[in-house]
Amino acid sequence: MNSRAEIRDFLTSRRAKITPERAGLPDYGGHRRVAGLRREEVALLAGVSVDYYTRLERGNLTGVSDSVLEALVRALQLDDAERAHLFDLARAANTSAAAARGRRRPAPHLRPEVQRLLDVMTMAPAYVRNGRLDVLGANQLGRAVFAPLFDTVARVPNIARFVFLDPAAQSFYVEWDGVARDTVALLRAEAGRDPYDRALSDLVGELSTLSEVFRTWWAAHDVRLHRAGVKRLHHPLVGDLTLTYESMELTADPGLRLNAYSAEAGSPAQEALNLLASWTIPARERPVGRPGE
Repeated sequence: MNSRAEIRDFLTSRRAKITPERAGLPDYGGHRRVAGLRREEVALLAGVSVDYYTRLERGNLTGVSDSVLEALVRALQLDDAERAHLFDLARAANTSAAAARGRRRPAPHLRPEVQRLLDVMTMAPAYVRNGRLDVLGANQLGRAVFAPLFDTVARVPNIARFVFLDPAAQSFYVEWDGVARDTVALLRAEAGRDPYDRALSDLVGELSTLSEVFRTWWAAHDVRLHRAGVKRLHHPLVGDLTLTYESMELTADPGLRLNAYSAEAGSPAQEALNLLASWTIPARERPVGRPGE
């Protein structure tokens, strides 16, 4: 990843989204040569000189202070994910390439203790992924619910490859468009955190070459956080599933996240999960509940 180009394109794309009216600036009409705010307007809002902001937008964040970054956050009205991304870009700009390449990255395999944690979560589909969206481990119900994802010849399934390169993804994800946009945004955020990750660069290059949709959305420089939400799936065996999820960082394994899913009690989705569990989990491991549960 080209750090200066990443900074330039991100700041330019955020500036293009803010109108003078939205920023609380007077709009005197007439033709504007750029979408959104002009550079001098962002500089005014951030309290810096036009020359200094121009330097920043050209990709030079070397030595920039946190206070200036916060001023840009306010001027460009960045959300939490965009703010984190800007700080990640600045951190990368102020870290030597050698130091960045030498930093500790998540292990390619799960610790046995993490896999045991997944295994005891018998009634909640769950898996652990890294920032590149490689799925490093799952429990039995997670493999059953996300069977199309795990139906791959690759040793380690990758969510992004599944979403953009496997035709099964568009029927599996009921809201494929939203899932796909989120997938791109998660990879873009990861690229800001670790621009020297060769495997991530290779993945982005592969997806950009093979998927025009990915290539178009990647150029938008959108980022997002992935903490909680709803997934609507169409499972090939049990039909439609509406599941809520929580995504939690494994603090002992920086860069890894545990995603766990659940269904509303008594809902058709819960009945479907119970059915999948009855097929995949040995009877001795199932929790004892009321008849019909």
